[in-house]
Amino acid sequence: MITGRQNALLIHNPNAGHGGARRRVLLDEARSIFAASGIEAELAETKGPGDATEIAHRATVERRQLVIACGGDGTLNEVVNGLAGHSNGHRVPLALLPAGTANIFAKELTLPWDIPSAARRLIRGSVVDIALGLATPVHEPAKQKYFLSVAGAGPDGMIVYSIDLELKARLGILAYWWQGAREVFRYKFPHFRVTIGGQWEDSSLVVVGRTKHYGGPFKITTLADLYEDKFEVMTLNTRSGFRYLSYLPSLWMEKLRGTNGVFFSKTDSLLCEPLDDSPVYAQVDGEPLGRLPVKFKIVPAALKLLIPEIAAN
Repeated sequence: MITGRQNALLIHNPNAGHGGARRRVLLDEARSIFAASGIEAELAETKGPGDATEIAHRATVERRQLVIACGGDGTLNEVVNGLAGHSNGHRVPLALLPAGTANIFAKELTLPWDIPSAARRLIRGSVVDIALGLATPVHEPAKQKYFLSVAGAGPDGMIVYSIDLELKARLGILAYWWQGAREVFRYKFPHFRVTIGGQWEDSSLVVVGRTKHYGGPFKITTLADLYEDKFEVMTLNTRSGFRYLSYLPSLWMEKLRGTNGVFFSKTDSLLCEPLDDSPVYAQVDGEPLGRLPVKFKIVPAALKLLIPEIAAN
């Protein structure tokens, strides 16, 4: 059981996953569960994009003993960037209460979606150091972002870049499916260069995984290990939208590994570069990053993470 974490901050995105009044009731119950274990969690709600990063940054300045994030993957990414990017020598541990459109990381930690149940698991958890991914647009390094779960470039970057935010708010994860179906028929699947360990290949998609889960029910980088200082990288080289569709049954049955034209490798860094003027977009944790070229690298021990009891082994 965790101890000595009395001064905590709970960052909540009320707009994630249609939270509303019902979620606040669940959060009050979770805060009572934390309080019974000696963790006093002050509630701070976000009001718009970027707020979670600023609030998490203030938590490091205030030398909080724990930050708890309640939201989806986007909220969690913002919090991670506030903690890892502005630690000022004081690293505040992060815990997660799942909510939002999707939550890859909650699945990775086998956290229950029920907020009070997740809180009960967290108070019996332990704090560990983990690496983060860092994605840096080569021509705009000031826009670099840490990521916790998965990044990518190619069609998934275009989907994230193009998605209608109002549609996402109404439909949740179904909005990504809708946008993905549109891109199959209009995206040109341009090749770009992926360089790993001095070797390069031309690909139309790269998935850079810190977690086994990718999105929805799917797992792609199934040999990724959150506690290893490596990415697992998957690349595809086809330029056919229909060929992409043909991979869906293998993806659904978790048999993508070994399929013709699908390649996997482990690395702590890679560079993705365009081959011409065709725009190729990158994403991190389901949020837009920018156009290639982008460098991805592992940053060891960049985050202290409170993992729930069952995932501590």
